[in-house]
Amino acid sequence: MKQVIIRTDASTKIGSGHVMRCLTIAKNLKKHNVTVQFWMEELPGHLIAYVQQEGFETITSPKKADLYIIDHYTIDAEWERGLRGFTEKIVVIDDLANRPHDCELIIDQNVIPNFDSRYDVLVPKQCIQLLGPKYLIMRDEFIEARQNLKSRNMQGERLLVFMGGSDPTDETRKVLRALHQFKGYFSHIDVVVGSGNIHKAEIEQICLEQGYHFHCQINYMARLMQQADFSIGAGGSTTWERCYVGLPSSSTIVADNQTLTTNYANQLGAVLNLGWHENVSTTTYRNLLSKLKNGEVDLNQISKVGLDLTENTQPNPWIEEIMELLT
Repeated sequence: MKQVIIRTDASTKIGSGHVMRCLTIAKNLKKHNVTVQFWMEELPGHLIAYVQQEGFETITSPKKADLYIIDHYTIDAEWERGLRGFTEKIVVIDDLANRPHDCELIIDQNVIPNFDSRYDVLVPKQCIQLLGPKYLIMRDEFIEARQNLKSRNMQGERLLVFMGGSDPTDETRKVLRALHQFKGYFSHIDVVVGSGNIHKAEIEQICLEQGYHFHCQINYMARLMQQADFSIGAGGSTTWERCYVGLPSSSTIVADNQTLTTNYANQLGAVLNLGWHENVSTTTYRNLLSKLKNGEVDLNQISKVGLDLTENTQPNPWIEEIMELLT
């Protein structure tokens, strides 16, 4: 049986996105009878216990493996070369294209200008480059939701709020403050947080008092996205998840690495970009909610652009390329 080790991390600072998409990769590998372990550090909000609950062993130091998968913004070619004593094959998951890599395969699912050429000088010539929305890393629940799309209420009455697993810039509470003035308009409000959100207890209490539906560290996000008419969210990989199921949404940029993709998604009409989090206030969210209430946002058009942008004939085609490296 082939052995793969995934090097990634989660924390209250960097969020949970790296680990969540690596879990998708791990589960796909498991279907192909590949043994997968996660190499993670015990950072604040690390999600190690969650990874273990999902059925994967965790380690804290390198060991021999047939292949390593690295999803980590602080790791570059120098560190990757140091792994060559433990493996002959390395796969890198990246979004930034801001540093060189020593790998056999690189995946970047993001849509930005010139996405198909931005790694040309950063990876070896023989490296396989899987770039753009064709190579979205999608959990099974999202693939099923895409195959069973439901019509939405384009008045935006059912709202989903998810600002990332750890929400380090505290966007969720800004949104909750904004919602006070719209009591009675939204028929149903789902508020999702990750276990790494340091304000989750207060957010849960607010939801209880206001009659909102609170969810923490869930595995049914696609279902909530399927049911929602509009989502207030953050930039990052969940932007493409929302597009993939045709959910109109706003994005707040909460990290530097989200700027380019969020700006471009906004330019294409796939999302409403609210801007950099320091410039986004409760008033910003209140204005957005007011536009939704007054029908000033073309939800149908945003949904259509998102669906068109993420169209692919075969979900998760990257798994075949990874399996090919393992043969």
